[in-house]
Amino acid sequence: MYEEAANEETIKDVLSESRLHKLMVAYDNLEKLPIWGFVLLALVLAGVATAPWYFFLGRETAVSLFFLQLLFMVGDTAVLLALPKKRLSFGPWKAQTIVLATPRTLTTMALSLVGWQFGAVWGIGLTVLTQLSATAAFIWGSVIEPFRLSLTELYVFSDRLPPDTPPIRILHISDLHIERLTKREVAVLKLAKDAQPDIIAITGDYVNLSYNQDPETHAQVRQLLSQLSAPYGVYATLGSPPVDLHEEVVPLFEGLPIHLMRQSWLEVNLDEGRQLIVLGMDCTHHLPTDQARLKRLIAAAPNSAPQALLFHSPELMPQAIEYGIDLYMCGHTHGGQVRLPLIGPILTSSQLGRKYVMGLYRHGRTNLYVSRGIGLEGLSAPRVRFLAPPEMALINILPSSKR
Repeated sequence: MYEEAANEETIKDVLSESRLHKLMVAYDNLEKLPIWGFVLLALVLAGVATAPWYFFLGRETAVSLFFLQLLFMVGDTAVLLALPKKRLSFGPWKAQTIVLATPRTLTTMALSLVGWQFGAVWGIGLTVLTQLSATAAFIWGSVIEPFRLSLTELYVFSDRLPPDTPPIRILHISDLHIERLTKREVAVLKLAKDAQPDIIAITGDYVNLSYNQDPETHAQVRQLLSQLSAPYGVYATLGSPPVDLHEEVVPLFEGLPIHLMRQSWLEVNLDEGRQLIVLGMDCTHHLPTDQARLKRLIAAAPNSAPQALLFHSPELMPQAIEYGIDLYMCGHTHGGQVRLPLIGPILTSSQLGRKYVMGLYRHGRTNLYVSRGIGLEGLSAPRVRFLAPPEMALINILPSSKR
């Protein structure tokens, strides 16, 4: 075993400095509005949405759409208020309502051009149809898809395994983002037990960003982790620094039979002559820091057996290819969390953009698996998944002779 002391020096917090994070924080601050302030803001947004209709098609059409716009916003609010009562998600309802109202507002404004060109009936009809579709997508994305957790099984090959040995079965879990334990976490434990892996690997983001300093959340994360076990061990790394606050999350592992890998490697000896080198690193998203840590780790670790890297983000894939790492497991992107047909993910939060979003990527001897993860983004981000259902992955490493 080798372990490099975790570098706790001040490193630029790339995620917290990003425009997306700052926008999420700005929306999240709307949760502090009193009810009358929230209602006033909703009225303003409805007025902004229908202002072009007033100029193009007159007062009567604009007033009709104004109340329709408010009706859809009330519907969003009703769903958001019901989610914690049903123990599905626990996000801030005012902030999420306004986040959802933003694309609704822009859509209604844009469709005023249809009304202007083709008449009020066509314009209003298309607006109502679009907004109804958005409501249906929101209900699907918040109530149904986040709980469609599945197990993805895949196979990768390594010439560092002796010929004709059984596969090494690794269960990969990522991005739990726990707010409160729900039926999704119950499904995690069931799938983990049914998969019967040799090893479990967890690649960070244990808490939701909105609950990263919440004692009840911490207790429930620890409760979940304590129930994970595998014959040859459970190995874990930390997630993004703003999410997995080191002073809060590291203590959750104390006393648990889990190896928290922080700039370290372990040689795992399995039966039938199989070995695996597990490498794990903290993720800073500051690429020079993460790249330097990986370089030092690779220099220290043996490569006579398959190497499995646990790291939260796919951002080190170019270096993993250079070093010939057999298997690189990560999450972070959530597969985009919200994907649009033909377009794909709207956002990935990765500095490599859409290059490595989800699933298996092969380059030379290196296999990268980017998990869609299990939980949901925090702060003001709507607690939805769309065309990116949660997953765990069962990765089988086989000798190249079985290819």
